[in-house]
Amino acid sequence: MSNAIRRSFRAAATLVLALGASHVVAEPIRGAGSTFAAPVIAKWSKTYTDIRTDGGDFTSPDWRVDFEPVGSLAGIMRLRQPELDFAATDAPLAASEVSKSNLLQFPVVIGGVAIATNIPGIADGQLRLNGSILADIYLGKIQNWSDLALRELNPGLQLPDLPIRVFHRKDGSGTTYTFTDYLSAVSPEWKSKYGADTLIAWPLGTSAVGTGGVIRAAREQQGSIAYLEFGQASRAKLPVARLGNKAGEFVQPDPESLIAAVTAEAWRPEDHFFRSLVDQSGPRAYPIAAATYVLIPRDRGEARIQRVIDLFILALEGGQRDAAGLGLVPLPDVLVNTVRLYWANARKAGG
Repeated sequence: MSNAIRRSFRAAATLVLALGASHVVAEPIRGAGSTFAAPVIAKWSKTYTDIRTDGGDFTSPDWRVDFEPVGSLAGIMRLRQPELDFAATDAPLAASEVSKSNLLQFPVVIGGVAIATNIPGIADGQLRLNGSILADIYLGKIQNWSDLALRELNPGLQLPDLPIRVFHRKDGSGTTYTFTDYLSAVSPEWKSKYGADTLIAWPLGTSAVGTGGVIRAAREQQGSIAYLEFGQASRAKLPVARLGNKAGEFVQPDPESLIAAVTAEAWRPEDHFFRSLVDQSGPRAYPIAAATYVLIPRDRGEARIQRVIDLFILALEGGQRDAAGLGLVPLPDVLVNTVRLYWANARKAGG
């Protein structure tokens, strides 16, 4: 963390105290939501606490961040609770809903949804899948790893005669939203029957609670296929498939392929940054990219709002290494500047 960022943060913290000196209560910043981004939010929260203590032994509850990784849908629903300061979601709200609910919404980090498998003899990056085959697996049309469509897409790969065991999230999940947003983009049948949402009435398969539940299921069951955040799949050492993109290239999720999907996209602050990053153009673009967004209620008072913004100033300007170390991608500098302008304009408008 640079000295300049530390000085900027301390100045902002002093301003917060001045703005709300008679109202500030020694309470932590409270957030809830995305399991996708929970590891990096934990890192940013520790940095926030470390800078507030500035190397000293004294600490205070309001120098801490409490974040509950309950899933994107639950995080958004908890915004109704007056004690919550922010929600993190991988399923952004439409601009009309953000305005109607009197919220701020902005992206903080980029990630990707990986397709993890447990197939005997198939190592990381060996299996190739495309959108139509992935949709047919989750629709129940392809039920065995030796299916002709899979063998034709993977010549030379010894795919076993083994039933495909489909796993998905049981709880309301932004990862589910991103995955089904992708299936809706590549499969008209999926779009018409199920669409994109944080909760899906799956046509088949087994549900697991949270990312941890999906990881355990994928590890324990041979023949499994599951979707989860790339960094978490990598840390769990689960083999990940290469996906065919719009250009016909088969790519794995990594920082280069994720940023290739992001740079092709225009971000509009007037839409509260609402965007889908799935199925983007470009030969290196990973087709199931996603952003994690932060939602802040605008009725919590200026001091409380500014504390949350201070946390994410640290995240966007000094926490890039934390994100990269967890398999996530920091926002491009131009987007960071746009987010900061969005905050400034919100304050001018009375937010």
